[in-house]
Amino acid sequence: MRKIDQLFAEYAESHQNLTNKTIHWICVPLIFWSILGFVSLIPAPHFFVRYFGAISLVSLAALLLVTVFYFRLSWRIALMMILIMLLMEHLVYFINIKFENKSWIVFLAVFVISWIGQFYGHKIEGKKPSFMKDLQFLLVGPIWLLHFILKKWGIKY
Repeated sequence: MRKIDQLFAEYAESHQNLTNKTIHWICVPLIFWSILGFVSLIPAPHFFVRYFGAISLVSLAALLLVTVFYFRLSWRIALMMILIMLLMEHLVYFINIKFENKSWIVFLAVFVISWIGQFYGHKIEGKKPSFMKDLQFLLVGPIWLLHFILKKWGIKY
């Protein structure tokens, strides 16, 4: 069994309840996005990416590190996640421009509310979140959701 399939199987063990899964479909992408938002606030040089807005060197470095993790598991998922992360970065850029020095409040609110949702879902599930066992599951969550979409589209990951 491939490493990615092992990770998905282990992640799925604590994500069987339909309500918990639904909460994850909402909260996992929001948490991922809010973390990208926090990273974007670290003072660093920015450069403009056509159609996506500005991205900081720190954000780019973080995206590259996450992408390396995903490439080690599946090149198809990694490519899809690059696109998703760039779209998320575009929204981060929009929030940073719209709210200027107050964008951290938006990111913090989304982060806290989403984690409350996650823990509520796991309370319903009756199982601890996977990342409490292994931190890499914080990065597995988004691609676990993506793999369902790819399966539905008939795309092998």
